Amino acid sequence: MRFVDPQAPPAQAAEPYTLSTSLAEQPVIGLMANGYPDSVTFLTHVEKSLAALLPGASFEHFDKGNASKLADVEMLDAAADRCTAVIAAYGH
Repeated sequence: MRFVDPQAPPAQAAEPYTLSTSLAEQPVIGLMANGYPDSVTFLTHVEKSLAALLPGASFEHFDKGNASKLADVEMLDAAADRCTAVIAAYGH
């Protein structure tokens, strides 16, 4: 029996993703939940995983509260002012 991989070869070479922000020096990472059920819970788990990888990091939590609305200017300004980087996530 011979296994045939049905995937076509990539059309373009993979480009490695590199962070545009250094997380080496005690970063403040924003975790923005979009308001779907469990988005806050999911980001709590993300925080635990990141804290293990980045022991000097601290975290700021943001919650839109309603997935059908855009984040308001005050929340976006707070995230930009207080955070080195922000992770936006959703739940279901």
